[in-house]
Amino acid sequence: MKSQLNVMAKKHVHDELEDFASVYRLRGKGEAVTFAAFVTRELVQRADFDAKAARMLDDFTEAYHRDREIHSS
Repeated sequence: MKSQLNVMAKKHVHDELEDFASVYRLRGKGEAVTFAAFVTRELVQRADFDAKAARMLDDFTEAYHRDREIHSS
C-alpha cells in the first residue's frame, strides 16, 4: 500500500534529495526518501555485528542531534 508523504523540510534537504536521486539513479525525491530509509535500516542492521558500523551510526546520530536545527524543518 502506498501513501503520500509531503515532506516539510528546508530547501537544502530538498536539494539533497534531488542530488541523491541523480547520483543513485532514483526516480525523484520520493524514491530518494525511500532510499535514505533503506540505507539507514541497513546501517542499523550492520551495526548489530560490525563495531565500525556501530561507531559510524553513533557518530551520525550524535552529529544529527547536535545540529538538529540545521537539518530539520
